[in-house]
Amino acid sequence: MQLAEHFRGKKVLITGGLGFIGSNVARRLVDAGADVLLVDNLFPEYGGNRFNISGIESRVRVSISDVRDEPQMRAHVCDQDFIFNLAGQTSHLDSMEHPRTDLEINCAAQLSILEACRAHNPGVKIIFASTRQIYGKPQYLPVDEKHPLNPVDVNGINKMAGEFYHRLYNNVHGLRACVLRLTNTIGPRMRIRDARQTFVGVWIRQLLEGKPIEVWGGEQLRDFNFVEDVVDALLLAAAREKGNGDVFNLGSSEVVSLKQLAQALVELNGSGSFAVKEFPTARKAIDIGDYYSDFKHFQKTFGWTPRTPLHDALARTVEFYKENLDKYV
Repeated sequence: MQLAEHFRGKKVLITGGLGFIGSNVARRLVDAGADVLLVDNLFPEYGGNRFNISGIESRVRVSISDVRDEPQMRAHVCDQDFIFNLAGQTSHLDSMEHPRTDLEINCAAQLSILEACRAHNPGVKIIFASTRQIYGKPQYLPVDEKHPLNPVDVNGINKMAGEFYHRLYNNVHGLRACVLRLTNTIGPRMRIRDARQTFVGVWIRQLLEGKPIEVWGGEQLRDFNFVEDVVDALLLAAAREKGNGDVFNLGSSEVVSLKQLAQALVELNGSGSFAVKEFPTARKAIDIGDYYSDFKHFQKTFGWTPRTPLHDALARTVEFYKENLDKYV
């Protein structure tokens, strides 16, 4: 069975569905013939944007609601075949300034969703989007799933708890859940208003507005995944049973420094500049230094390899925002 055929006619809930990754998953699923429900609170601090579903509005259902709303989520999880649990507070700095809010979204709400599934839809398959942030500052590179977990901020601690809840409910209660730890995901529809979701987003905004890209530090090494490759991974994890109860890194074999990334963006744009600056104090305290993933476990289990070279991913992303900048700033 082809991957798309696995979702034809299936009912799918995407939390954070008007956000960056959620909306890209939704586009793929409606093309596959799935019945898609998007849940998003559209709070301005987060990544939801109605323009993200431009062109597919009539092919999805949208509920403007919050994953912290237990009665609403109980109603939403019923009868779903799949849940892509992508909603979350992503800002590391916000998590340090408002730790209780991060706890409510990334931890307590996750437990509530799982409890609702256990009570009302125990046959559902859940894919949970976790983060490289739970590893903290790497003790070795590339980072594999055996690396110690040592988050450097509140966001990492709460995301770690959220993923452990999903694995626990798989192992103890029989809910089928799989966890993917994402690295830096880039592409069309990511937040560019600020650096709450990804620093690459605000870099692209600075570039297209004719401002120098601000590169903090600059020597840190990173890997990146194009959003379409991440969607491939999410759908594979949902469609196959072999990853249930397990956790997997995503990542790339292309590793670049932040200065190299900034230079590549300037060259792709055909103009612009970047300036290397010292870390702001609050940011430096939670910076993890170099990070790139070992994704062999997911590769061996599902046959997934990122298909989009970094240069192409950056080019497609910049082009999207040249055409749609006003919809995202």
